[in-house]
Amino acid sequence: MKFNLTTQMLLALVLGCVCGLAISAMGISPGYFKPLGDLFITLIRMVVVPLVFTTLVAGASSVGDLRKLGSIATKSLVYYFVTTAVAVTIGIIIANFIQPGAGLSISTEGVKAVNVTPPPLLKVFMDIVPLNPFASLSSGNMLQVIFFAIFVGIAISTLNEEYKVLSKVFEAMAEVMLKITTAVMYYAPIGVFGLMTFTVGTYGLDVLLPLIKLILTMFVASALHVILCYIPCIRATGLKIKEFFNGVAAPLLIAFSSTSSAAALSSNLQSVQKLGASKPVSTFMIPLGNTINMDGAAIYMGVASVFAAALYGIELTIDKQILIIIMAVLASIGSMGVPGAAMIMITMVFTQVGIPLEAIAVIAGVDRILDMMRTTLNVLGDATGAVLVSKLEGDFNPPKNNS
Repeated sequence: MKFNLTTQMLLALVLGCVCGLAISAMGISPGYFKPLGDLFITLIRMVVVPLVFTTLVAGASSVGDLRKLGSIATKSLVYYFVTTAVAVTIGIIIANFIQPGAGLSISTEGVKAVNVTPPPLLKVFMDIVPLNPFASLSSGNMLQVIFFAIFVGIAISTLNEEYKVLSKVFEAMAEVMLKITTAVMYYAPIGVFGLMTFTVGTYGLDVLLPLIKLILTMFVASALHVILCYIPCIRATGLKIKEFFNGVAAPLLIAFSSTSSAAALSSNLQSVQKLGASKPVSTFMIPLGNTINMDGAAIYMGVASVFAAALYGIELTIDKQILIIIMAVLASIGSMGVPGAAMIMITMVFTQVGIPLEAIAVIAGVDRILDMMRTTLNVLGDATGAVLVSKLEGDFNPPKNNS
């Protein structure tokens, strides 16, 4: 029996969980399995920057009409901000209802938080423009790569006809990178198995039990966000829900097992295009959303804030909860392009509402599990946005219409 790639990754995920529990019980170090996952992440990251650069240049140069590019950008940003605001609101409401921190006694004595300083918002915006584009490409600074790629693509679209062969060159390079990505994906099941074995073998079940209510709250809020926010958007495109989730299963499994949106980027880009998202929209939204669209992290902020406040006996008044929602939306911009974005975002929120930063260290015990959920939701939000905006732009081409 031959399984497709998505089924192979799902089986690898289950086997990884079983193997992780087994080696934990036998006292075998899960570190032996970590290189399998690390190799997969390295291979994916190898293709991300050249893939994003070539597809964005090809996409921007093919649009031709700058007004259309502006229309895509406007719709994309509105989608990002609205869904992020909805996400953190759902997180706060569900956390208030379940009360994950109520009755929990975890000693915080001697626990110290990681000192994380969020960058000033003005500096974040100034740093979007690369001083050296080649340095940005080599370091993988995605926002700067996106900015430069769009600039190059727009410049190509304004050239005389004889020079527009450059657009074809970048389209061909993008196709080459997609072929390389497809080849790398054959290794994905082994990588997923290694990642899950290491994660489950390292953290086991003991660390989950004291904070199981927090994990449950995050799961319920994430599921509710999918039902209330994403599914109506998917229905608006005319796609069947099952068809959509089957189409994006591969990037979601990669995101869940690797906790890396960047690792799922190339697979997500391919998946939404197969579902009918146009190249101009998908090549703009997926890389940009990968950097600034953080619905999963927004839910995490709402849930973690209510949890931490209860843990320290701090009352979160309505005005403070509204402040958390506003901060979550702003933080999705303020932390973009910064490693460990969720940690920086939650630090900004805790500081604003007076929650001790030591609470972060308490949550850290189950952060890997929470990270799996929030990263998966982030990637799902990008995919949903790509098909929705393609539909709104009138260039959505679902599979049934493809030749």
